[in-house]
Amino acid sequence: MQIQYGYEIAVAVLQPTAFHALLDVHPERRADIVTESPFGSAPSTLVIDAFGNRMRRFTLRAGEITLSQSGVVTDSGQPDRANPAARAIDVAALPVETLQFLQGSRYCETDRLGEFAWKQFGGLPRDYALVEAIRDFSHRRIAFNYADASATRTALDVFEERKGVCRDYAHLGIALCRALNIPARYVNGYLGDIGVPADPAPMDFSAWFEAYLEGGWYAFDARHNRRRTGRIVIARGRDAADVPMLQSFGPHQLKRFQVITREVEEGAPAFAESVAA
Repeated sequence: MQIQYGYEIAVAVLQPTAFHALLDVHPERRADIVTESPFGSAPSTLVIDAFGNRMRRFTLRAGEITLSQSGVVTDSGQPDRANPAARAIDVAALPVETLQFLQGSRYCETDRLGEFAWKQFGGLPRDYALVEAIRDFSHRRIAFNYADASATRTALDVFEERKGVCRDYAHLGIALCRALNIPARYVNGYLGDIGVPADPAPMDFSAWFEAYLEGGWYAFDARHNRRRTGRIVIARGRDAADVPMLQSFGPHQLKRFQVITREVEEGAPAFAESVAA
């Protein structure tokens, strides 16, 4: 299948302000892009950050400007990869590049949740089903509500408050996995209503987590609690602090925010000009 993706974000600043943006499709999916519009409207420098994501650096002059990009990718149409036979790997045998995803981080306090994690899940076999149990627990523990979004809520906070948005589901799942010595990392990107009933709420970027088991990294979505089709990764990091989609080094005001991702209907024209179309 082919999937349309895009965003349109308008911001205003009172003086020239530096920005970093993690809004590009991840390098692993660049070969799948059929067509993509240029990044607009600010001239930018494209770099690869410490986690392998495409980062744009630019400075906005005083006033309001719209950042936008849109495109089409090909996709297998298959749901998230799964392997029920995959076992957790002993820490001593883990690849060195996964070790940073065992540690506590800004939003994932493994030390504060470790005792609970071992009491709740320590008796389970250390395999793919263990991470599924963590995903299921996080899904049941949290009541989803956009109005409950908070930029400072941590995994421990959401565990205690039992409310949040997709990033909170991901942070709780990550913290519990790491507490059990399973590497886990934060992922954000596009996730459309492909193969599921349409969500009437305005579309947004989505967040989920990946856990490292035999065979590599596997996606787990505690917010939706099911394997999904059509994920388009934008960025990965230890938690949301590593991958802010738009970071300003000075005050700014968000004026407009629109995201779109959907399956391209057969015979429809390629989507590459404007997310407002």
